[in-house]
Amino acid sequence: MYKILIADDEEIVINALTFIIDKHFPGICSIKTAKSGRMLIETAEEFGPDIAFIDIQMPGINGISAMKEVRKTNASTIFIIVSAFDKFDYAREAIQLGVMRYINKPIEKTQIVETLKKAMEQVDQQKKKRSSDLQTREKLEIVVPIIESGLIYTMLSGKGEKEGLDSYISLLDIREKRGNIMVIKCGDLGEKGELANAVGTSIRIQGKYPQIKEIIKRYFSCIVGAMMGNMIVVYLPGEGMAEEEEYDSRIRQIEEARKMGRDLQKEAQVQTRIAFGSNKEIHCAVESYQEALQALAIGTGLVVHAKDLPIGCSYEGDYPIALEKQLYESVEQGDLAGTLSSVNQFFEWMVTDHGDSPMDVKLKVLEMVFQTETIGYKSGGMTYRFSSRSQYLQDVTEMEDYGQLRRWFEKKVEKACRNVMTKKEESSVDLVEQAKNYIKETYKKDLSLDEVSRELKISPYYFSKLFKKKTGKNFIEYLTEIRIQRAKELLGSTDMSMKEVCAQTGYSDPNYFSRIFKKQTGVSPTEYKEGSQA
Repeated sequence: MYKILIADDEEIVINALTFIIDKHFPGICSIKTAKSGRMLIETAEEFGPDIAFIDIQMPGINGISAMKEVRKTNASTIFIIVSAFDKFDYAREAIQLGVMRYINKPIEKTQIVETLKKAMEQVDQQKKKRSSDLQTREKLEIVVPIIESGLIYTMLSGKGEKEGLDSYISLLDIREKRGNIMVIKCGDLGEKGELANAVGTSIRIQGKYPQIKEIIKRYFSCIVGAMMGNMIVVYLPGEGMAEEEEYDSRIRQIEEARKMGRDLQKEAQVQTRIAFGSNKEIHCAVESYQEALQALAIGTGLVVHAKDLPIGCSYEGDYPIALEKQLYESVEQGDLAGTLSSVNQFFEWMVTDHGDSPMDVKLKVLEMVFQTETIGYKSGGMTYRFSSRSQYLQDVTEMEDYGQLRRWFEKKVEKACRNVMTKKEESSVDLVEQAKNYIKETYKKDLSLDEVSRELKISPYYFSKLFKKKTGKNFIEYLTEIRIQRAKELLGSTDMSMKEVCAQTGYSDPNYFSRIFKKQTGVSPTEYKEGSQA
């Protein structure tokens, strides 16, 4: 059944068109009529016509304006204009609105029949395509999420299932050979930015997964995995890039993730922390995933990237791998309290479960001390000396009780952690000092946070947080302070004009400079100059 709408203010035209349609297309058309532009709009909204015969000149809203309104709610309606007006007056607008044909009055039966047949063919094609698209979409909506989850699971399984991974890559038509992992962790946000209540959150957000997935895909062209407790793992295909391009891509990902995080909280009432691993060959995506997890553990922001931070094996069933990782992560973070807590918990497990194998316990203690010291070496907080461990084996093997071994274990790991703490602080201070020096050298030009971040090769988001934490001021506050201090020096000791002082301090607009200067000092530049020269 074809739904046809006839809009004309002349009853004779409506009757003529209705007669022609009923005679030549009996039983296959449902016809509605309208005698004004307003009635056309209202009827079309309710009726949803496949084809509409429309007169241009009607009472109130004319045909062209009415078609514009109809098009908003009926994108596929085929318009046929039937009018006594010269078509050239409206041809351009009619074409833009997708008018199929312009018929001049008085109407001819053969012309109407021929035009209507062509319009019906178009309607049939549209319906067939729509039906096919819906069937395909229905199948994809069922199958694609399963395939996407399978890809993510296979990527992270670490079982080297290259053939299985290649099958998923082919099914999803992933053409990029590289990409990186984004991990979205959900929870209740604490005062210090940490996420808590993992179990409660994972239960609460299960029903929101489709909405969360839709928001993720709004911001990234990606493969979204299934819920993993309170986490969602996302794969972002993307080819390897030159260093400069990789930096730009990283910044874009961070900025999009920040927007996405706000939408997740606003629309889905989900609080998140988001982390990215670095770009890896697709078969090594698990490494990017591990980096993202490390970034979550080490970083403190709501959005973190492994490239901005100083950044795996299978185990027997009861082995406390999570506790071991926690120990190493605490050392990497320079978290002394967390480190000592993990050391004692791990030592208790060894004594409880393997206390009857003292040599195995001693060997594990040595292994973990070596690993924590390696973290210290890699952080730059310790100097490696070839003979620095020459007594370790003898000292440990000669220990007669676990109390002595525990104290030695604590002492060595604590030393490594303290060295990391010191180096981490030095690294942060060094970055901030580099930024300060760069600002002092370039404050005369139009300087931005992005430019300084690029110079330091860290993301603007990370730099902004680090700079504020170490200086107590944000980037703009610090830059303004440097510029105004220099302006005060120039105003007090030179005969430079206001325009020259502006140019020397990075301001292109004297009026803006005056406002900023007065806000900072309490007086205008002119008043300051007069006061200093009095």
